[in-house]
Amino acid sequence: MTAEDVAPPIDTPPTLDEIRDARIRLGDRVRETPVWRWQGQEIESEVGPDTEVFLKLELFQFAGTFKPRGALLNMMALSPGALARGVTGVSAGNHAVALGYAARTLKSHAKVVMIATANPARVAACRAYGAEVALIEDVHEAFEEVHRIEREEGRAFIHPFEGRNTALGTATVGLELATQVAELDAVIVPVGGGGLCAGVSQAVKLLQPKCLVFGVEPEGADSMHRSFAAGEPRSIDKVRTIADSLGAPYAAPYSFSLCRRYVDELVLISDDAMRRSMGLLFRGMKLAVEPAAAAATAALCGPLRERLRGRRVGVIVCGTNIDASTFGQQISLV
Repeated sequence: MTAEDVAPPIDTPPTLDEIRDARIRLGDRVRETPVWRWQGQEIESEVGPDTEVFLKLELFQFAGTFKPRGALLNMMALSPGALARGVTGVSAGNHAVALGYAARTLKSHAKVVMIATANPARVAACRAYGAEVALIEDVHEAFEEVHRIEREEGRAFIHPFEGRNTALGTATVGLELATQVAELDAVIVPVGGGGLCAGVSQAVKLLQPKCLVFGVEPEGADSMHRSFAAGEPRSIDKVRTIADSLGAPYAAPYSFSLCRRYVDELVLISDDAMRRSMGLLFRGMKLAVEPAAAAATAALCGPLRERLRGRRVGVIVCGTNIDASTFGQQISLV
């Protein structure tokens, strides 16, 4: 599925200067995560020896995920009074962990709504940062609950993937990658709600216009595919994937519009493909990642393998918050 049609208008999309300024404002509240050239028998057997693979290791970010970049920028835009009242958010885990981290960093406090099936390591990480956690069974009910908290407690709602500040935050991932590795032929980005892909794709296109950007979704959470097909944001009735971090129930206008404009193509992958790539990253890179963080690798080793053979490819390893038991169970299933 391609994005060849003209994208819907975006109200003042971030400029390169704004993205650079956002990275400066974030300062040492976030890490400039490293890029690693992946070499060795494991990856060469999958994509061939002439494909150059560069992993953007965002799993080494504070809170174990890219999410603090957007959460911090959103919270830094709040008034002192709003920060004092605290923030709230809804998440399968990583955004909630990031809000806990951001709230502690900015001397605020967070009350987060998490999906009841969230990995226990994420719930524990939220609480370790001082966040209050409410567990809700259904993702749609979780959004209703977070808006109740916003309304009744006066907390600022920090969206998990939508909005200009969120896109500015995620664009700093693309800014770093495109600065760290020259002349990329392609970048592969996991897609949940689209916030990460929106920012990364724009920054990459601004700095390396010839570079292709591919977004990758799980088959069981394909809201962006449906939205591209419809030409407007669409939702799904239920999340059916092990990659709960990519299980957004809908696409939202701002992130959708940026993805529509800057993403060249979307691809789908199966849960088993993510499990295999979790194992591959563990064997080849000694990284124990959650399914979402293996999604871009799964796309490279699957639907994009022949298309990108012999190319220089950036792969976003978006983060990882997973316990050892769950990790072991997942990779043992393939």
